[in-house]
Amino acid sequence: MAVESPFVAIIDDDPSIRESLVSLLRSVGLTALPFASAHDFLQQRLPDAPGCLVLDVRLPGQSGLEFQRELTAADIHLPVVFITGHGDIPMSVTAMKAGAVEFLAKPFRDQDLIDAVHTGIDRDRDRRRALDALCDLRERFRSLTPREREVMRLVAAGQLNKQIAAELQLSEITVKVHRASVMRKMQARSLPDLVRIADKVTPAGDA
Repeated sequence: MAVESPFVAIIDDDPSIRESLVSLLRSVGLTALPFASAHDFLQQRLPDAPGCLVLDVRLPGQSGLEFQRELTAADIHLPVVFITGHGDIPMSVTAMKAGAVEFLAKPFRDQDLIDAVHTGIDRDRDRRRALDALCDLRERFRSLTPREREVMRLVAAGQLNKQIAAELQLSEITVKVHRASVMRKMQARSLPDLVRIADKVTPAGDA
């Protein structure tokens, strides 16, 4: 299914600011989704596309920093651009340490917000691509037979064909056949490549 265009969610309880931000972001071709509260945002199904969240630090009922932590705990990894009229250095440091893209104090330049939003969208696009690649690797790993998984684990651990054959009570020829099958199914170009793949798809200590 085709991925939708990038979007920017805006959470600010001030209608005039929401309207201003929506107008600015739409003027540069971005899909802007305004919300008056964090609750409204959480009730909305977001597009299946790279995105970014523009978040006011001071929200009704909770701070934007608290909501940022809530999103992380809920496994929602939308990059955040904070805006505030009450910002200070400790608050901005806390936000950036928690993974915020930018912390902009009002009044800010339109271009600064646009640049921060594009940085956030690029970050989310990279995260989505990495996740897709990992899902693809896991799907390939599931296609391996139990024996091939054993051989893959031992190859990735640095064992030679002779050692693997002894441990699994197989002939070296059989080990070579399984090893070649693993390389083909996992689309590994080299032994170091297979080791990197194994690190991603097999839990530590997995047999």
